[in-house]
Amino acid sequence: MTTEPHNPDPSHGVAAASTLEVDEPPTSGSIRAWRVALVAVGVALLVVGGITLINDVAPTQYLGILIWLAGALVLHDGIAAIIIFVIGLLLRRAGKRLPFAVIAIVQGALVVAVIATLVALPESIKKNLGTNSSSILPLDYGANLLWFYLGLAVVTAVTIVVFLRVHARRTKTSASA
Repeated sequence: MTTEPHNPDPSHGVAAASTLEVDEPPTSGSIRAWRVALVAVGVALLVVGGITLINDVAPTQYLGILIWLAGALVLHDGIAAIIIFVIGLLLRRAGKRLPFAVIAIVQGALVVAVIATLVALPESIKKNLGTNSSSILPLDYGANLLWFYLGLAVVTAVTIVVFLRVHARRTKTSASA
């Protein structure tokens, strides 16, 4: 990685060496191919979604869809992302004792929990408000969500324990070699 002065003019008031621009590492052809493929798949899915919207959804429902999308954006960017960021920040402060992979595992579990909550919470609320037919929302979504959280916590804990054991074994092996 090379560094070059951003503004070599010392009359600018800042020493030339204090502001450095770092070149991005070169990307390999396979990474570039994956990026192009993922963007192409994303664009194709957007096109399919747009066609489905035009063909299958009445224009009178567009406002409701727009409101739902705005709500999802607020929930994601305004609440879920901030909570996950703060928890990740707190874990990183404890990072002197925790490996980065453990923090990443916990953050991944939090993301999964938030997604599950966003999927199950509307059904749980609607079931509590009541429906015209008991067969529309037949399950206890709140209790199922709590069971899901419990299972997610167990899977997360087991994953962390397995990682720490493998990491300790590798560290011990490399230290003795």
